[in-house]
Amino acid sequence: MKFLKLFGHLTIILILTVLTQVGGLVWLLALFISIKLKKKKRFTFPILYLVFNVLIIPPIAKPFGREQLPIFNDYLKPRNWVYPLFFRNYVTSDLKALLENSATNLKPLNISITYLDANFPFKDGFPLMPHLSHNDGKKIDISFMYLDKHGKSSTKKPSVSGYGAFVDSNNISSENCLNKGYWQYDFTKYMTFGIINNLKLDKPKTKLLIKELLDSNLTEKIFIEPYLKESLKLINETKIRFHGCQAVRHDDHIHLQIK
Repeated sequence: MKFLKLFGHLTIILILTVLTQVGGLVWLLALFISIKLKKKKRFTFPILYLVFNVLIIPPIAKPFGREQLPIFNDYLKPRNWVYPLFFRNYVTSDLKALLENSATNLKPLNISITYLDANFPFKDGFPLMPHLSHNDGKKIDISFMYLDKHGKSSTKKPSVSGYGAFVDSNNISSENCLNKGYWQYDFTKYMTFGIINNLKLDKPKTKLLIKELLDSNLTEKIFIEPYLKESLKLINETKIRFHGCQAVRHDDHIHLQIK
């Protein structure tokens, strides 16, 4: 029985560490407090987790070069509460400043920046699964802009997660990568967690969003699918690159990377 309990705790710690980086440590601390105070973990852990999320980790992360992105800002916000709750909304101070400046510039155009996965609060090289490169505070995924069924601009997004709702399910780059054996290329279609809005790409506003991000000298590269680069008339923008078949497709979000 003791072995099973130990195995269970180790499994929870591993899962929490993979998903949130610091959640495993919080679980250990909650376990210690529960034993000392004879309190149940189902109360101790969530309270302690929220305290770490809101009050402890943000100021500790800042000296290590990571800052938490805004959560309740109308023009720079997460797709949903999961990203900040799972400590996946941390970036360098330079990237945060770029995003805040871009959001300010886009506000008069009624364009908001909705972010998805960014980075964890600590340690370069610590993987933010399932991404290959979100491990140094310099990368972030951003949602496209969309139109509703009436053709009006909308701040809504098609999927719950912000991923997996592709603009064109059968584009050439996707077919080429899948035919070469890169089975993971369209894997994000299984990570939508539900398609909740019937929307289509707002090309003019998505282009304005991308152009604003490109205008910063800090921007090193942006990943979107090649067919989108062409259809958005961004073909001459050298900072927009093809991410390669080893990654996942990028016609459900923008990948921004700074120098």
